[in-house]
Amino acid sequence: MEYIVDSINVKKRLDKYILEKNPDLTRSYIKNLIENECITVNGKKEKSGYSLKNNDIIKVDIKENTLSDIKPEDIALNIIYEDNDIIIVDKPKGMVVHPANGNYEGTLVNALMYSHKDKLSGINGSIRPGIVHRIDKNTSGILVIAKNDNTHKKLSSIFKTHDITREYIALVKGIVKQDKFTINMPIGRSIKDRKKMAVTNKNSRNAITHIEVIKRFYSSNVTLIKACLETGRTHQIRVHMAYINHPLVGDDTYGKKDNKFKISGQMLHARLLGFNHPTTNKYVEFHSDIPKEFKDLITTLQRKEDASK
Repeated sequence: MEYIVDSINVKKRLDKYILEKNPDLTRSYIKNLIENECITVNGKKEKSGYSLKNNDIIKVDIKENTLSDIKPEDIALNIIYEDNDIIIVDKPKGMVVHPANGNYEGTLVNALMYSHKDKLSGINGSIRPGIVHRIDKNTSGILVIAKNDNTHKKLSSIFKTHDITREYIALVKGIVKQDKFTINMPIGRSIKDRKKMAVTNKNSRNAITHIEVIKRFYSSNVTLIKACLETGRTHQIRVHMAYINHPLVGDDTYGKKDNKFKISGQMLHARLLGFNHPTTNKYVEFHSDIPKEFKDLITTLQRKEDASK
């Protein structure tokens, strides 16, 4: 596809322009296309926020040729609910949600293509069939998958308007003093390290996280918290907690690499997801048990706490 920018669209963001021309695509998918140079302006790669100029020539290649050879893999999935429209998956820690550079196999999408081929929405193409939202590789917990395009559009709208309940449980370093509080700080790409996110006012979006302390482990200098997302930015909980000097236990990206508890990856679990079902419009809520590694660490911390009294 090719577009020539007219005077009406001058100064409009590149990603917004593409979304208006292709309403069936999601913002995240458009961003992915831009980053992978499947969308170019005057033959060059530009950022999502590029300000359009008159007579700019935009070329869009949404052929799934970058990762078109995604192989279905017989990987067991913990599906806790499924109907004609949605699949609720309890993703294990260590599993990447969809193929990307460096992760072409062993992903949730590889598994879904084996178990649900031709039964997933196609809005995000063959790279991310059915994928409405993501959680990090080392974050475990609940994800909703769309089985058809109509469901995908409705779920995307729900996420966009924040009409959804997302509750996480996490272990963070240090003793969090307040019982309940809200972190309302914008998040964007870090100017120091483009692979990381950061609290910043430059090219950022609003980000709101509600925190509640569940348990303080004074002897280990660790706090167990509940985090509820009002928005859903990349690495939101990890970035917000690191910003207030309480990085997640095991988070080598936003915290120090001390490996004090001999674990791999952050202690973060998506334990609750609730929303109005895209077909029935009735509120549904899904829960996931804390994984064994997480539970075992909490037990160890509690034993140490009890012994210190």
